[in-house]
Amino acid sequence: MKVTRDNSSPIEVTLTVELATEDENPFIDRSYRRVVSRLNIPGFRRGRAPRHIVESMMGRTALLQEALEFMVPETLDKVLQDEEVSAFGEPSIEVTELEPVSFTATVPLEPTVDLAGYRDIRVETEPVEVTDEEVDGVLDRVRDEQAVWEPVERAAEYGDRLNLNVLGTLDEETVVDDEDVEYIPNEENVLPFPGFAPNLVGLSEDDESEFTVTVPEDYPREQYAGKDIEFKVSVLSVKEKSVPDLDDEFAKSVGDGFDDLEALRTSIRESLTSQAENAARNDLEQKSLEALCDVAVVNASPLLYERELEAMQADRERMLRQQGLDLATYLRFMGKSADEFLDEMRPNAERRLVSALVMRKLAEVEEIEISDDDVQSETDRLLGLSSGDEEQDESNLDSLREFLGSESTRDNIRSTLHSRRVMERLTDIAQGKLGEDGSAEAGAADGEIEPASEPDTAETPDAAETIETTDASDGETTVGDQAEERE
Repeated sequence: MKVTRDNSSPIEVTLTVELATEDENPFIDRSYRRVVSRLNIPGFRRGRAPRHIVESMMGRTALLQEALEFMVPETLDKVLQDEEVSAFGEPSIEVTELEPVSFTATVPLEPTVDLAGYRDIRVETEPVEVTDEEVDGVLDRVRDEQAVWEPVERAAEYGDRLNLNVLGTLDEETVVDDEDVEYIPNEENVLPFPGFAPNLVGLSEDDESEFTVTVPEDYPREQYAGKDIEFKVSVLSVKEKSVPDLDDEFAKSVGDGFDDLEALRTSIRESLTSQAENAARNDLEQKSLEALCDVAVVNASPLLYERELEAMQADRERMLRQQGLDLATYLRFMGKSADEFLDEMRPNAERRLVSALVMRKLAEVEEIEISDDDVQSETDRLLGLSSGDEEQDESNLDSLREFLGSESTRDNIRSTLHSRRVMERLTDIAQGKLGEDGSAEAGAADGEIEPASEPDTAETPDAAETIETTDASDGETTVGDQAEERE
């Protein structure tokens, strides 16, 4: 076997490999054993024909092509070991000849990362403050959620809940036919068609009404745009929302109950403060990471960026499959080509890779390591949280102990602790909390956010358990995965 090595780049090496016949023969023999079981050769039982018979029928080239699947990667592994090349990512391989088999492998090496001046980065932080208006906003939302609908003997107004029978026709063709449907008319409601809701205001229980709605010309469903739809409506009931009074009795009805309104307010404020602190901490971490990336000089093989992009595409495809879609269908819906899709993701892939590389370098220069004792302490903490749960029986705890004691779980815990500790060090640096010796200074300045740490899930504010204080917002592991989780 002949190997030619090109070391012209500090971030990748190119290996040209040419196999001799004696190098190929063991692989061709394996290829023969795989192929022979699939062939029906006259005069031989399936899988029993000699290699020279199979080779004469198929040709050596066909067996070689069959063998390439394992010949090339296994040969490359041996070459990397012999040449003492440590690949930092998956190489790019191109087969250049078949007889004899020759291929070229471009192997990404460990990137160079310079963090010069990283100890001087600083990130401004704002003190966390929860206003009375924010607390009142949560109280109003909780009151609204606990409101009840009560019948009224008056004409309907915007915001009431009506039970209706509705029949809508277009040129004698039925387009709406609902019975005993609940409907809340308001100025923003454009269902079933724009202009329908205002015609209900002023109607009372048992009233019947007929009216015409002219659908706007720009209505997205073209078969109705600009058309007149005739409606017949019967009002079965009219109800208004009755919101509970903001008093101690209301507080006692929330969740598991509070002693009084002031206790409920206190719990909401604590919950909002906790959420604000978490948001501020996340913002600090993100800004600190961006500042670190700004001062860093990263020189990495283009192959690493391509691999990161491929990993992000694979992640997206997995998410789409979970939603019952494939990538081709998604791109067709979005009106994008595959190249446009990749071009949009490329900046994120580059940022994710650079973020991971600079954090890896920071851990190295700051000599951050996780000991076995650290892992055991975290394992004990996690087990203690479950042990304190009265609903956990002993068999479940035994299963948890076995799970936490497995090598893979302990490796995951070690990785998580390491990422957390590196980020804590970075935010300490960004806030100027490190002394000259590199250790964290005692105490934090007024208004500064404490470094990120794992919240103790055993201690959750009552309000967080009973009140939703914020609205909901809308595979292959690579070096950039942990960085993406922080973004």
